[in-house]
Amino acid sequence: MARALAGVVRERCAHHGLPVPHVSVEPGRSIAGPSMVMLYRVGVVKDVSLESGGVRRYVAIDGGMSDNIRPVLYDAVYTATLANRDPAQASSLARCRVVGKHCESGDIIIRDIDLPADITGGDLLVVPAVGAYGYSMASNYNMVTKPGVLAVENGTARWFIRPQTVDHLLALDAGLE
Repeated sequence: MARALAGVVRERCAHHGLPVPHVSVEPGRSIAGPSMVMLYRVGVVKDVSLESGGVRRYVAIDGGMSDNIRPVLYDAVYTATLANRDPAQASSLARCRVVGKHCESGDIIIRDIDLPADITGGDLLVVPAVGAYGYSMASNYNMVTKPGVLAVENGTARWFIRPQTVDHLLALDAGLE
């Protein structure tokens, strides 16, 4: 890619009689985006009867639009799988909607996904390829703390950014001094 880009730049500069500039490329999003995952803990799983006569299974997680605004902001689409057990061992699947904890109609991380029918509170749900800007786009909506950013390489983990705590949020509140 770099050789092809450099060739085009050299050719166009020669064509226009311009000196060849120093060109650099920062491919961060194309590398970091697909490699980032979000790990959620399942809280509540409930089936809700729909007016159409069907049933929708809601899987509520311990995050949502405060740590991943992309689905509500520009219709980002994700998949997910269980991280704490082998989903291939599930005897059956159920169509689910993965929702956040913010009680907002737009707080949907995954609109429709087939997950193991026995998914339950405490399970860990991993959402791959969540993008390169998760932390920078995260907010403290509803006074929810931001998750940290953890790097894992060859079985070793280290924090790039530690998770916020409630004390971090309260320290900013001038009314509690």
